[in-house]
Amino acid sequence: MVSGQRHATVSGQDHLATRDPATMLTCALLFAITAVAWIHVVSSMGSHSHEAMTTMPTLLAHIMAYVASWAVMMAAMMLPSALPMIALYGATQRNAVSAGARGVHVALFTLMYLGLWGVMGVPVYLASMLLGIVAADLLPYGVALVLLAAGAYQLSPLKQVCLRACRSPLAFLLGRWRPGAAGSLALGWAHAIYCVGCCWALMVVLVAAGAMGLSWVLLIAALVTAEKLLPLGEWIARLAGGALVILGLAVALRPDLVMLVRHGHVM
Repeated sequence: MVSGQRHATVSGQDHLATRDPATMLTCALLFAITAVAWIHVVSSMGSHSHEAMTTMPTLLAHIMAYVASWAVMMAAMMLPSALPMIALYGATQRNAVSAGARGVHVALFTLMYLGLWGVMGVPVYLASMLLGIVAADLLPYGVALVLLAAGAYQLSPLKQVCLRACRSPLAFLLGRWRPGAAGSLALGWAHAIYCVGCCWALMVVLVAAGAMGLSWVLLIAALVTAEKLLPLGEWIARLAGGALVILGLAVALRPDLVMLVRHGHVM
């Protein structure tokens, strides 16, 4: 009985989500945050240096700056595709809590989601540093391996499971609903885990193959959004996987292509 009532409540609020002023305000705020994040990403692109640091305070400061920059980039890239989930979650709070509490719950949900993506900047930093010390003659094969692995993951059943969770906000919330602030954190965490499971391989491509260049940032952001929001998103993911496999094979057979992939020019 409780499950049926909850289903009816969430379904009705899903229908009214776009008419709810608070939800519209939440969407507008998230759009503004996304726009600011993109402005920062574009304006700061190419200004970061990843050389090894010799003193621990400098190294820690460098890591913190890198992770902060990564977190802003993830906000720019991931918020557009997460917006339907966040908006629907806000709509489910419409009759359950006061307006102030609802804002807190939505903020906790969103911060938990972005927080996990921000923390992912630590292993990304370590991976980028490791990539920087790889011998030049081995780099093309490392990049080819990354492209092949990412392409294979795009075609895997696990990718599809995570993608379906991201593409079905209503089913996700119905299956994992938790009340209160603790529930908001738990739901935000669960959504972030599925999102990382869906997109981690593309982020590895961004770091290893794309060298975090603006063209790759834009391409992968568009791909993530298309996978999650467009009607044929699951097939888009598969097509992207096939393209990555082909590109990986091309780089393995023609190592000089790695410079075209990473920097837009051939040696």
